[in-house]
Amino acid sequence: MDIIIDPMQDSDWERVREIYLEGLATGQASFETEAPSWEQWDAAHSRHSRLVARDSDRVVAWGALAPMSRRRCYDGVAELSLYVSTAYSGRGIGKRLLSELVASSERCGVWALYGSTFPENEASIKMQLSCGFRVVGRRERIAQHHGVWRDTVITERRSRAVGV
Repeated sequence: MDIIIDPMQDSDWERVREIYLEGLATGQASFETEAPSWEQWDAAHSRHSRLVARDSDRVVAWGALAPMSRRRCYDGVAELSLYVSTAYSGRGIGKRLLSELVASSERCGVWALYGSTFPENEASIKMQLSCGFRVVGRRERIAQHHGVWRDTVITERRSRAVGV
């Protein structure tokens, strides 16, 4: 398996959307229940640090950042999204993609990355911790997912190169 990580192209959207829907189907990836349109997704995510992992020409994972706030003082703070196709999970692709996303974010001036993960998604939390994130809190009963109140674990990675 020769995985290449490179910038996401607009033409990758359909496959990115499929992988996102796979994640939603697990019930452990997001409070969302359906995928947004390309226009909605594009507007919600930073223009930089949109990456995909490819096996040959097929997108098998993706990661992107979304601004945490529109306030200028928070320009270097972003929330992380990362999804791996179920057929490729457990192969280290997520960790490799997250490491590249961290490097890309720092090149673009991001000093703090945040994750918001369901506590049951232990593999995602473990991966984040292995890439320099730390648990900073837990939001209890923050929102309902399919009619059930859910918690999220909040993780943070502070750059050692940007904003120091």
